[in-house]
Amino acid sequence: MEYNAEILLRFLLAGLWGGLVGAEREYRGKAAGFRTTIMISVGACFFTMMSIIIGGHANADRIASNIVTGIGFLGAGVIFHGDNRVNGITTAATIWAVAAVGMGIGAGYYFASACACALILFVLAVLPYVETYIDNLHQTKTYTIRCDFSEGALDRYEQLMAGYKLKYRLIRQMKHDMEWILTWEVRGHSLKHKELVQAIARDESVKRFEV
Repeated sequence: MEYNAEILLRFLLAGLWGGLVGAEREYRGKAAGFRTTIMISVGACFFTMMSIIIGGHANADRIASNIVTGIGFLGAGVIFHGDNRVNGITTAATIWAVAAVGMGIGAGYYFASACACALILFVLAVLPYVETYIDNLHQTKTYTIRCDFSEGALDRYEQLMAGYKLKYRLIRQMKHDMEWILTWEVRGHSLKHKELVQAIARDESVKRFEV
């Protein structure tokens, strides 16, 4: 009877910790949400318990060791390319970490699993604000300006960027008929980017502007 209560406790804890992480992911509209993370945590917990029961103490990792491989395939399914960047890396890492929490509970390490879950929630819920602050300090954007061809146009726009304390690198220039198409990679504070965009938008010589 005590053993059955222990199994029930492990499943409940796996569902609870997985659900807490899943609730945060669901709130942010991520692919692996509430139900998914609960299933991952409970599944990893059950596989670990079965590994211990079937393999015994001498070979307790016989099944559990393959959880990491299986979760790797699941995590790869939520990673995709789009808008010149890779999306889903954090969600994949969350799936991997939640599976580890489930394994810890399945093996009976409740305190360690609780600490891991708390740290996962801290990383997902709190650190995005720190990440946003860092991103605002140093953003990299691509500026493309299409304007009338003139000898001083390039220097004028680069002086404008320097005036807003932004670092820039000319990555493409093309002359088409009597027009000049210029592209820079610009780095700096988000507020400076915003001011530069407004300044370029007010420039009547600019025919087309993309960021």
